[in-house]
Amino acid sequence: GHRISFISTPRNIHRLPKTPPHLASSFTFVEIPLPKIQGLPENAESTMDVGPEDQGLLKKAFDGMEVDVARFLRTSCADAVIYDFAGFWVSSIAMDLGIPRFFFCIFPSWFMDFCGTTGDLIDELKDRKSPEDFMSPPKWVTFGTKVAYKYYEAKLIVGLGEKNASGFSDAYRGGIAILQSDAVIIRHCHEFETEWFNLLADLYQKEIIPLGQLPPHFQETENPRSDNWVSIKEWLDTKTKGSVLYIALGSEATPNQDQLTELAHGLELSQLPFLWAFRKPETSTVKLPDGFEKRTEGRGMVWKGWAPQLNILGH
Repeated sequence: GHRISFISTPRNIHRLPKTPPHLASSFTFVEIPLPKIQGLPENAESTMDVGPEDQGLLKKAFDGMEVDVARFLRTSCADAVIYDFAGFWVSSIAMDLGIPRFFFCIFPSWFMDFCGTTGDLIDELKDRKSPEDFMSPPKWVTFGTKVAYKYYEAKLIVGLGEKNASGFSDAYRGGIAILQSDAVIIRHCHEFETEWFNLLADLYQKEIIPLGQLPPHFQETENPRSDNWVSIKEWLDTKTKGSVLYIALGSEATPNQDQLTELAHGLELSQLPFLWAFRKPETSTVKLPDGFEKRTEGRGMVWKGWAPQLNILGH
């Protein structure tokens, strides 16, 4: 069978779920400390630890792992290496060592198609520098589609082509990583978006390997007897079926204070029952409006710990 070496920082590796016993002998976890960078919050090792304003510094620190990763690959006798856009320099190391390279993409095909070819990515989206450039399908999308970004979404996409504190844009990182790969592994299904999937292969001139959606396994991720779930279930049981609004932005979407305040005010004015999974990065300074929880007490629940999402959605 295959043997897998998983490279990451100590804190990230310790966060991983426990490896099933029958697979444990197939995995080796390689801990490489994240270099300290001025301005990066203490113990921040992933995007879930920082807000958007510090993600450039996090990538700069990650780039500091290049020498140690190269040293490991030189002595590992690896048959292949899988990497994502953040570690775009891994592809160059592997090329020099003659190791086959696979770029792992967590985004759906249509998202990557909107960004264009690897050359467009390396050129930091070329002349598309305004939100309006992403509010309609690009010229290379020749099939009929209504897929396009709204203005507030397009503003974020423009940011992909802008250099951050690491000295590189995310678009450039992705372009180099894809260009130097042998194939692209994408977290999606050919059946879900066939035309977009085929277009991506044309744009990159590479094989695109669909990995599927990688959904979590319910029994492995949710414990129906956990204290978290019992408390939430007792509250949900008091509400009418289908009446509760569930808000969960995840660990990657971190609103700023203005956005958080607007969201809270909207919930308050809606008069709807709600469950808000409000778990922010340790370094975040955003806070709920004064008195919000008191004014919505009973009608709403603000859950500040880990939320058993599959149980909540299945209630």
